[in-house]
Amino acid sequence: MEKSLNFQSQGVAGKSVLVTGGTTGIGRAIAILLASQGADVIIVGLDEQHLNEALGDINKTAQGSVYGVLADLASEEGVKTVFDKVDEAFKKLDILVNNAALPYGSVTEGEYSDWKRIVETNLLAYMACTANAVKLMEPNGGGHIVNIGSMSADVREESSSAYVATKSGIQGFSASLRKQINPSGIKISLIEPGAVDTDMQAESTEDKKENVENLEMLTADDIAAAVLFCLSQPKRCDVVELKIRPHLQLI
Repeated sequence: MEKSLNFQSQGVAGKSVLVTGGTTGIGRAIAILLASQGADVIIVGLDEQHLNEALGDINKTAQGSVYGVLADLASEEGVKTVFDKVDEAFKKLDILVNNAALPYGSVTEGEYSDWKRIVETNLLAYMACTANAVKLMEPNGGGHIVNIGSMSADVREESSSAYVATKSGIQGFSASLRKQINPSGIKISLIEPGAVDTDMQAESTEDKKENVENLEMLTADDIAAAVLFCLSQPKRCDVVELKIRPHLQLI
């Protein structure tokens, strides 16, 4: 090769980024990494304490501007609040990371209001944020949308039918929309992690730490690195789907 690959040269410095579910877990790790690489970042969360803690962590290494928004993306009003902030802070949007999600089991549990909440948070919010992002990206000739899905869309675990439905929906949504908006220069990347050490996992902190050490669980930083990899590709190259599982998660 005439020259070595330098992914950072194709990276995110100076880009405007919106990360939903950016106050904890995978979203926080993504925001920390992208901000440390020079991106200007808005994070969205539901809990004020988590938001303030996340902003403190991100700003420790941030090389760009960092903003936080409290909003419930399961509502039309919440989505509007977020994109009003995007307009105020950025006037444009280069990158959207759809990440906010809630865990859930099967439709044999709970009732209509519970399932509605899961679908609105895990799927409809992705669709609504994407629709708003595309409107901002198209006039600028491009952008990048990263959807954080789950291996559940393929594995379809028993007793997780409600959660599986939302993650399968994200998979189909990403594939279909890509065909429509790629000609406008907008990329879509779907990242589908396996088990990750976050609050969504029911195990104790010690058990999750042991699972990571045993190569049976990923860290949030692993997924953040995957997001940066997708965003750092040259314009000619799309990472359409990226499936990441722990080495010994044999499922």
